[in-house]
Amino acid sequence: MRTDTSYLGFRLPHPFIAGASPFGQHLDTVRRLEDAGCAAVVLHSLFEEQITAARQGRVRHMGEADVAFAPSLAAFPSAEEYALGPDAYAEHVRRVKQAVAMPVIGSLNGTSPESWLKFARVIEQAGADAIELNLYEVVADLHTPGAVVEDAFAGIVREVKQILRIPVSVKVLPYFTAFGHMARQFDEAGADGLVLFNRFYQTDIDLTTMKVCVHVELSSASELLLRLHWLAILYGRVRPSLAVSGGIDQPEDAVKAILSGADVVQMVSALLRYGSKHIDVMRQGLVEWMERHEIVSLDQMRGDASLRRVADPAALERAGYIRTLQSWGAQQFGHGLDGRGTPTAGNNR
Repeated sequence: MRTDTSYLGFRLPHPFIAGASPFGQHLDTVRRLEDAGCAAVVLHSLFEEQITAARQGRVRHMGEADVAFAPSLAAFPSAEEYALGPDAYAEHVRRVKQAVAMPVIGSLNGTSPESWLKFARVIEQAGADAIELNLYEVVADLHTPGAVVEDAFAGIVREVKQILRIPVSVKVLPYFTAFGHMARQFDEAGADGLVLFNRFYQTDIDLTTMKVCVHVELSSASELLLRLHWLAILYGRVRPSLAVSGGIDQPEDAVKAILSGADVVQMVSALLRYGSKHIDVMRQGLVEWMERHEIVSLDQMRGDASLRRVADPAALERAGYIRTLQSWGAQQFGHGLDGRGTPTAGNNR
């Protein structure tokens, strides 16, 4: 039973890797992940704002000494609140790489194709095997068209690929008008991998203080369907490796991701929820499913549920949408609807 897979050019014993999370902040927890059988680890993110503040004294072009920007800058964490500063992050990469044998992937989180990207070279020199670019931005400027955002993101990838020799993966939100086209732009810019998707963190409102508040909830399998949707569309149609992030909790979730086209499965919430030993649960569950279905390798099953061989994927997506809406009424009320679509009394239990 072969569970080995390839990701970013690395041959891994199985598809389960640790995504960017607090696990990557400490050497002992990274070691614990490797001891538990993790195939690779993505370290926690170093943010553009940290790098520009340390190097230029500016955050998103706002000077820290300029009182006019004080309210906006106050919303960002102080330098002391981040787990590691830029120089300490590079040293952390070096120490982790010396301590473990599995591939170590550094993570840079930012939004603009500017000077902070040069720090990717520092991370490479520290020993990282690859870089994951975490491109997270909610565009609040009502005058910024989508094409400008897409060009900027593709430009980030293009610039980093010119700087580095190691592989580069891209982790993004799915909320583009045509995500398939965005994926193709990343492909053309030289991305070696696509990570689907970054979670869309949203602020809430505290009704006691009547102010915006933030909180983090661990992901669940309910978030997986969006990832499966785009994995199935992209598989076999773009060059980069495909990773799924978000919604992976149990072995069956991983099986669905691989059937849709995933090369690897990033785990964060499940590791935080169950601990690093859950990696073995995932591996065993995958093997047992493969045995039941007489599948001898991941290559045999990967993409089997994708849209690679569908002549018109858009038509199939549209058909699925309509069928879903039509089936919902039948599931809720059976067939006891009158001529106006209202449930009849006999079926309204």
